[in-house]
Amino acid sequence: MSQPRAVIAGASGFVGTALVAAFTDDGYEVRTIGRPGGGADVAWSDRDGVRRLVDGAAVLVNLAGTSVNRRYTDRNRDDILRSRVETTRRLREAVTDAAAPPPVWLNASTATIYRYALDRPQTEADGELGQGFSVDVARTWEDEFFRGELPATRRVALRMAIVIGDGPATRVLLRLARLGLGGPQYDGWWFPRRRYRGIGPAPTGDGRPPWHRSRGRQRFSWIHLDDVVGAVRFVRDRDDIAGPVNLAAPAASDNRTLMATLRRVTGAPVGLPAWRFMLEPAMWVLRTEPELVLKSRWAQPAALTAAGYVFVQPDLERALRDAAHIARGARVGT
Repeated sequence: MSQPRAVIAGASGFVGTALVAAFTDDGYEVRTIGRPGGGADVAWSDRDGVRRLVDGAAVLVNLAGTSVNRRYTDRNRDDILRSRVETTRRLREAVTDAAAPPPVWLNASTATIYRYALDRPQTEADGELGQGFSVDVARTWEDEFFRGELPATRRVALRMAIVIGDGPATRVLLRLARLGLGGPQYDGWWFPRRRYRGIGPAPTGDGRPPWHRSRGRQRFSWIHLDDVVGAVRFVRDRDDIAGPVNLAAPAASDNRTLMATLRRVTGAPVGLPAWRFMLEPAMWVLRTEPELVLKSRWAQPAALTAAGYVFVQPDLERALRDAAHIARGARVGT
């Protein structure tokens, strides 16, 4: 009996690497799609190769998209949007043309699609979409994913919160704490700039930089890598789950709690509070954006919990300690 084939696109990142290992352990023949020269089985430029891989696959997972852990320059903004939409379109065309389309397609998305929320959590059923660059990227990405009729394929958009593990977002947070910037972060006025303006076919927002008086109480939704893998397996095997699914731990933190936890995890003796006027130059040095710690993301995994998924890493401190331990081990290994 032949192995079922799992096709994973964009598998070179730390989430993709974990999923390749998990699907292999589950008995799948894993094939990958990626950038030319990146070690994938098929390159995106090989349209016929992509179609051959997708046709007859038991499951399709798409994680493709250039990293958002970068400055939102015009070039990077365009690359962030294009890399998500074009790869999703390529896969949708392959599924449409397949004689035996995959019965399930899981496509990455982001919990950043929701509005800045301090008042209540955002669920798949009643969450409200936000405005501006990051939201427009997510909205355009999902619009492309759900476009058209694919009656033989169940589609699930994985709205991932910030993933805790040995990945870029966690490394930035740990570095802030180690640099002594492990206090709460406060939003505030900054010089006008248009990096967060809307993008795509229907840009949203007025182009002005958003800021809120959250006093360090902005919410922080997160999920450990172990639960990303667990949730993907769970959704893959549940034929009754379709549409957007929030991948976030049940208990969102807030910024004050997050930073206090990071100080304990890193052993930082002090953590200076940071206002936006301090964060802007610091994040410029780190080549990322203050949005990582200033936006109030409050996503609740209503679909997962209603379906009976049990989180294996529901505690933020334990999750961060696990990530810091893996990061230290990686540094020692190198």
